[in-house]
Amino acid sequence: MRRTVIPELLDSDCGTAAEVAGSLADLRGFNRRYGGISTTQAMVERVAEQCRVSSLSLLEVAAGSGDVPTAVSNRLEGQVRVQVTLLDRAASHLRNGEPPVAPAVVGDALALPFRDGSFDVVSCGLFAHHLSPEEVVQFVKEGLRVCRTAVLINDLIRHPIHLALVYAAIPLYRSRLTRHDAPASVRAAYTPSEMRELIARTSAVRVEISRHYLFRMGVVAWKKPHA
Repeated sequence: MRRTVIPELLDSDCGTAAEVAGSLADLRGFNRRYGGISTTQAMVERVAEQCRVSSLSLLEVAAGSGDVPTAVSNRLEGQVRVQVTLLDRAASHLRNGEPPVAPAVVGDALALPFRDGSFDVVSCGLFAHHLSPEEVVQFVKEGLRVCRTAVLINDLIRHPIHLALVYAAIPLYRSRLTRHDAPASVRAAYTPSEMRELIARTSAVRVEISRHYLFRMGVVAWKKPHA
């Protein structure tokens, strides 16, 4: 199955406020039920264990309403303290009709508005498939610049069975944006081997890629520690 890029409606804000809110609600449901939260949680736990720390600062890029990092922070309470900052290109995505759940910044994922080493980890969920190969490389480079430890990528795996499942679930989606964007996302997603090849073009010293429930992948791109 070849990668095919079809513009997604939510990316271009081609919808009413209600349709955008419905699409973001669909995304929150996907993350709760189909491995989104658990994938990011596993990666955060991996970093905390590897670094032997009980507290991590995390920048969530293309954060939307911030449901995934917030849920991970809540789940790990008492084990690892996760201090979350949200970044998205659109203030409307961050607010979603309500105050942000964490400190929030509007900015460009490919030119992060932070100094070098501002956060322990830079994370994103369901974002990498929106990027071209060159943009994936640029995002990881920016993430490695801004983080102190690792870049975490939580995304879909492109697979024919995954696409078939998405089409079968179309009647369950709340928003017409999701009915268009969900299959487009699977078609545009990367395979683990493609993602490994792209990250090899950055300064990451090690890449760990794991497969998770219902065609999710978790990518940990480790930053070279300072001497």
